[in-house]
Parts: sequence; C-alpha cells; structure tokens
Amino acid sequence: MQRKIRLTPVRLLVLGYLGVIIIGTVLLILPFSSKITGSASFMDALFTTVSASCVTGLIIRDTASYWSPFGQVVILLLIQIGGIGFMTVVYTILKLGGKKIGLKERTFMQEAVSAPNLSGMGKLTTTILIGTLIFEAVGAFVLCFRFVPDYGWGEGIWMAVFTAVSAFCNAGFDLMGDKTGEFSSLTSYSGDPIVCLTVPLLIIIGGLGFFVWKDIKDNRFRFRKYELHTKLVLIMTAILVVLPTIVIMIAENELPWKERIFSSFFTAVTPRTAGFNVLPLSGAESVRSVTLLLTIILMFIGGSSGSTAGGVKTNTVAVLGLSLISLVRGKRSVECFGRRLDDSNVKNAAQFMTVFLLLIVLGAVLLCMFEQSNHLWPDDPDKVGISVTESVFEVVSALATVGLTTGVTPQLTLGSQIVLCVLMFLGRAGCMTVMLSWKTPSAPAAELPLEKVRIG
Repeated sequence: MQRKIRLTPVRLLVLGYLGVIIIGTVLLILPFSSKITGSASFMDALFTTVSASCVTGLIIRDTASYWSPFGQVVILLLIQIGGIGFMTVVYTILKLGGKKIGLKERTFMQEAVSAPNLSGMGKLTTTILIGTLIFEAVGAFVLCFRFVPDYGWGEGIWMAVFTAVSAFCNAGFDLMGDKTGEFSSLTSYSGDPIVCLTVPLLIIIGGLGFFVWKDIKDNRFRFRKYELHTKLVLIMTAILVVLPTIVIMIAENELPWKERIFSSFFTAVTPRTAGFNVLPLSGAESVRSVTLLLTIILMFIGGSSGSTAGGVKTNTVAVLGLSLISLVRGKRSVECFGRRLDDSNVKNAAQFMTVFLLLIVLGAVLLCMFEQSNHLWPDDPDKVGISVTESVFEVVSALATVGLTTGVTPQLTLGSQIVLCVLMFLGRAGCMTVMLSWKTPSAPAAELPLEKVRIG
C-alpha cells in the first residue's frame, strides 16, 4: 500500500519557496524579460530568481544592464515576496478574498514567520504588511531627492522605489549597472548622506524583525516592558552597528573624513544582510583585509529572527554568548535581564550554529574544487582558481542571504553557481526547516542508557 505524504507546515513552507522559484524562473526566461536578443539562459534566470526570492543579491548578470523593465518588475516582486514571506502573501490574499482563516492557515503562518504561538496571527500579518509598505514608501520618498535630480522623474522614482524595497527586504539588488558600470552597486554614492543613511536605516529596520516592531508598537519606548527577545535584538543590533563602524573608520583611514564616516556606517550595516556596497570589495582600490574579515563575521551573524534578514541571527549569537558567560560564572542556567532561558533555546542555538558552520565548510570546499582550473579574471590570465578567502566570502554571503561579493560571482562555473543556489535557498527557507521537512512523525522510542563523554 502506497504511503500517503503528509503536508506539514514545514513541508508547505519549503514547497512554497520552491514554487515561487519555479514561477520566477519561467517568467525571467520569457523573451521580453531580458534586453538581449532571444531568451535568457535557464541558469541566468534560475540563479537570479533564487537570489531575488531568497533576498540575497548575488547576481551573475547585472540587473540594470541585462534585464528589461518587465524583468526588473519580476525581480522586484520576487524580492518583496521573499522579504515578507510567501505565506504572508497567501494569508493576505485569503483574507482579502473573504475566506475564513482557520487553524490550519494560522499554523502555516506561524511556521513561516517563526511565531511563538497562534494567537494574534491576523494582527501580526496586518502589522507586517502595513509596516512594510510604510517603511518602503518613506525610504523611496527620501531616495527620490537623490535619484530624481540625477536621472529624471520617471527613472529616478523607479530607482528610488526599487532600491528602497531591496534595502528594506535586505536583498541588495540595485539598478546602477547601466549608470556607473556593471556590478558597481552604490559605490558612486560613497560620501552621499542621503543614500548612506537611508539605505542602512531601511536595512536595520527590516533586519529587526516583525515581532520587535510589534513589541515597540505596543510598548512604545518603555524598554523594561519589552520582551526578552526584543531586548536582546536591540542590544545586539546596537553593538553590531557601533563597534564595526568604529573599526572600519580606523581601518579605512585613507578616505576623506566625510566619506569615511558615511561609508564606514554603510559598510558596517549592509552585511546584515543586504548586498549593497559603497566601498569596492575587489580590485586595486578594495577595502583593507580587516574590513573584509569583519564583513564575513557580520554576514555570518546576520539579522534577527522573524525578519527579512538571514545569517545565524543575532539572538543565536546572544544566547550562545550568555551560555558562555554562565559557564564562566559557574551558573547552572543561562540568565539575562532577570529571566532564565529555556535549556532548549541554548540547544537549538548550538545546533543551528553547527549546521551553519558545516554548510560553510562544505560550500567553500566545493567552490575551491569546481574553480581549481577556472580563469576567474579575464584581465588577469595568470590567476587560476579561487582563494580560500574568496570562496568563504561567497559561501557565507549566499548562505546568510547577503549578496556581497569580491567580484568572482559572474565568472563562476556552473557547478559553483548550483552550490550557491542551494545555499541561498537553505539560508532563506532555513537550514533546520529544510532538514525537518524530511522528518516523519513517529511514536517516541524508549530512552537508551545514559553515558557521558569527555568534552574539551
């Protein structure tokens, strides 16, 4: 007798993202989606769709130079769906269609946004949608003051909207390729206060997470009343913005002071996790090695749970850090702000960190293998293969859904592109989520005899 496959919320989440990727790939293959004669190749369409729907930003074809206005609209829609989550879109469509939202739909929505419980899912969805539209609209309005004078009303407004959505969803796609050179990102605005403040602020707000928004909305600025999750997110975000900004300002000391301040702030924020950059990451004028290393660390950490960002998440790092502090202080439990953390939080954080690190190692090894005989730089015929730093940077950028690159992405072989696609999907859908989607519920087994092993 054939076994029936049960469609659990976790499996639906994984299948939903796969469905979005399939639809996006088909749309981008259409002849009028690209500016070239004929259709885009399957790999160009697939890689771009995965990157956009997983709000990453890695590209093998420059968005502005290669894709037509229709293709750019498709990419923007994929970014928006990937940013707020496809289940949020489905939930909203059902609600607008007058369909009664039952327990099943609420359970699916809970899994999609990592909500702690089922209560208040309707209000949370409304908060997500309204908050997203407000922040993106304000961001686009402010960016118009820079892009409209530079590129005219029509193109300037479109660039402002595209950049605002991409920044808030932590995607990192831009339309500067046909203006300042392919794959140039926002390097031409490295000292511009409007761009260097608006884009990072959108990234930070999008990376805080929907639950933090709701908590701040309900309790205003009364920090003591915030949930522990919100307190940890705000503290970690402040630390991960201020300290890297100072370090980058010290490292990039050859820049003029105005450009140095704005560029350092921008460069400290964007790795968590939007692939914009105002300082070059490759070439003769690239950033210092300490900035590159710091960027990898920030990409690895990422944003917060229940947000548009990727990475291992700020609270994962916070919980593991607090666990280490408890160990040093001889505490039996992990404590913070007068609360004791559940032991399962520490266990889940350690498991997630382990899986993330294993995927980075595996991905970096595969990239080095696939690129060992590939000439990555057309203007440097002596350079063959990919360095460890470049491979780790690309892998962390893909898995953490960042989108920053040292410049090797467009020249990668097919095998490496497939590896990055898989990593981007795992990073957005969730490594643990994809793993759990294969798990079949079973009756609890009897516990085995207990035995300890030596650690350290």
